[in-house]
Amino acid sequence: MEATIALKLPRDAASVPLIRQMFDGTLRSLGVVPQIRDDIELMLSEACTNVVRHAAPSDEYMVTAGVHDDLCVIRVVDTGGGFDPHQVREPKESAESGRGLLIMRALADDVRFTNRRENGAVVSLEKRLRFEAGAAGLSL
Repeated sequence: MEATIALKLPRDAASVPLIRQMFDGTLRSLGVVPQIRDDIELMLSEACTNVVRHAAPSDEYMVTAGVHDDLCVIRVVDTGGGFDPHQVREPKESAESGRGLLIMRALADDVRFTNRRENGAVVSLEKRLRFEAGAAGLSL
């Protein structure tokens, strides 16, 4: 079974809930268990929010989110200035933001950050899926 959503989105905060809700609806219709859907929703939100906040001077970004058998694969691609994930500092305990990379690493089964220097960054996230009994995703 394969299902893929690919969207080019404006680098605007309103784009984050849009892609999150679209992909969650797809996962829900395939019968992915709620805990896994919640993890994917949070990973996707963090990756997109980082683009919105940090990918200047980019005006837009691309999200590809797909299901391939029992694997969810998400790619968030921006055309901003790029970043080095090894240079990102750990947030202080009292910080109200700055935990996006930590959250993605904690929830994803595989995370890759590709810095394209002056051509932006690519965040690749993978998560194994579990399905409800009798789910549509099991029969496709």
